[in-house]
Amino acid sequence: MEITEVRVHLRNEDKLKAFVTVTFERVFVVRNMKVIEGEKGLILCMPSRKMPDGSFKDVAHPISAEFRSLLEQKVFACYEDEVRKSQAAAGTGARSQVV
Repeated sequence: MEITEVRVHLRNEDKLKAFVTVTFERVFVVRNMKVIEGEKGLILCMPSRKMPDGSFKDVAHPISAEFRSLLEQKVFACYEDEVRKSQAAAGTGARSQVV
């Protein structure tokens, strides 16, 4: 399955670094993935919903470890690129896109 688009929406929060929307094969989109700063680096969290007992359950997730790894590589590369663009824009006095 080809990842055809990754959109990163930076956040200016302590642990939450970005929301991510990923399009697959130009025909299917998954919104509200999150890039979180964990103790050992970045973590990609899948979209989830709150259950009646207060826990959260993923509503979409990769089935194989190989696809999860590919997805993380693509998302983290796009995240880092967006961070660089944002820092460059802030350095030139342009308005930052961090929300």
